[in-house]
Amino acid sequence: MTIHLPGRAAPAPELSSELSRILAEQAERDAAEVALHARNKEVLFDGLRLVGIAHALVSFDGSGDSGQIESIEARNDADQSVTLPAAQITFAGIDWQSGAPTERCLTLEGAVEELVYDLLSDSHSGWQDNDGAYGEFCIDARARTIHLEFNERFTSSELYTHDF
Repeated sequence: MTIHLPGRAAPAPELSSELSRILAEQAERDAAEVALHARNKEVLFDGLRLVGIAHALVSFDGSGDSGQIESIEARNDADQSVTLPAAQITFAGIDWQSGAPTERCLTLEGAVEELVYDLLSDSHSGWQDNDGAYGEFCIDARARTIHLEFNERFTSSELYTHDF
């Protein structure tokens, strides 16, 4: 039995060596994923600029346990709507089983989709569940930035009780 006295901090629980190892491996994986996201963003910006795309607007919507990208609109330097060309770029990843680095050739459209889904998952996990969410990403290849406008839906309920 552990006794905790008021005014004194509770002793930190001891972690087993196995749990410590798992947490250290997960921290390494998280750091590698952050680095891969940064690399993939730069590769995407370079690929978009190479084919004359200034920015891409990506709309998404989801609810009821499913979500999808609704549209991808590319704009050139003259702010004219253009079709994303079939050009390919190489995106890096991590094999989920082995943890080994991987590379895949994706079309620009495929790379935009993958990056958007990753960013949604990282920033608003479960965005497609229940009432869901919708919004838009602006991928500005000139400024090398990505902006997200995220609208979360929710059902509200208020309970009132009265005794008379």
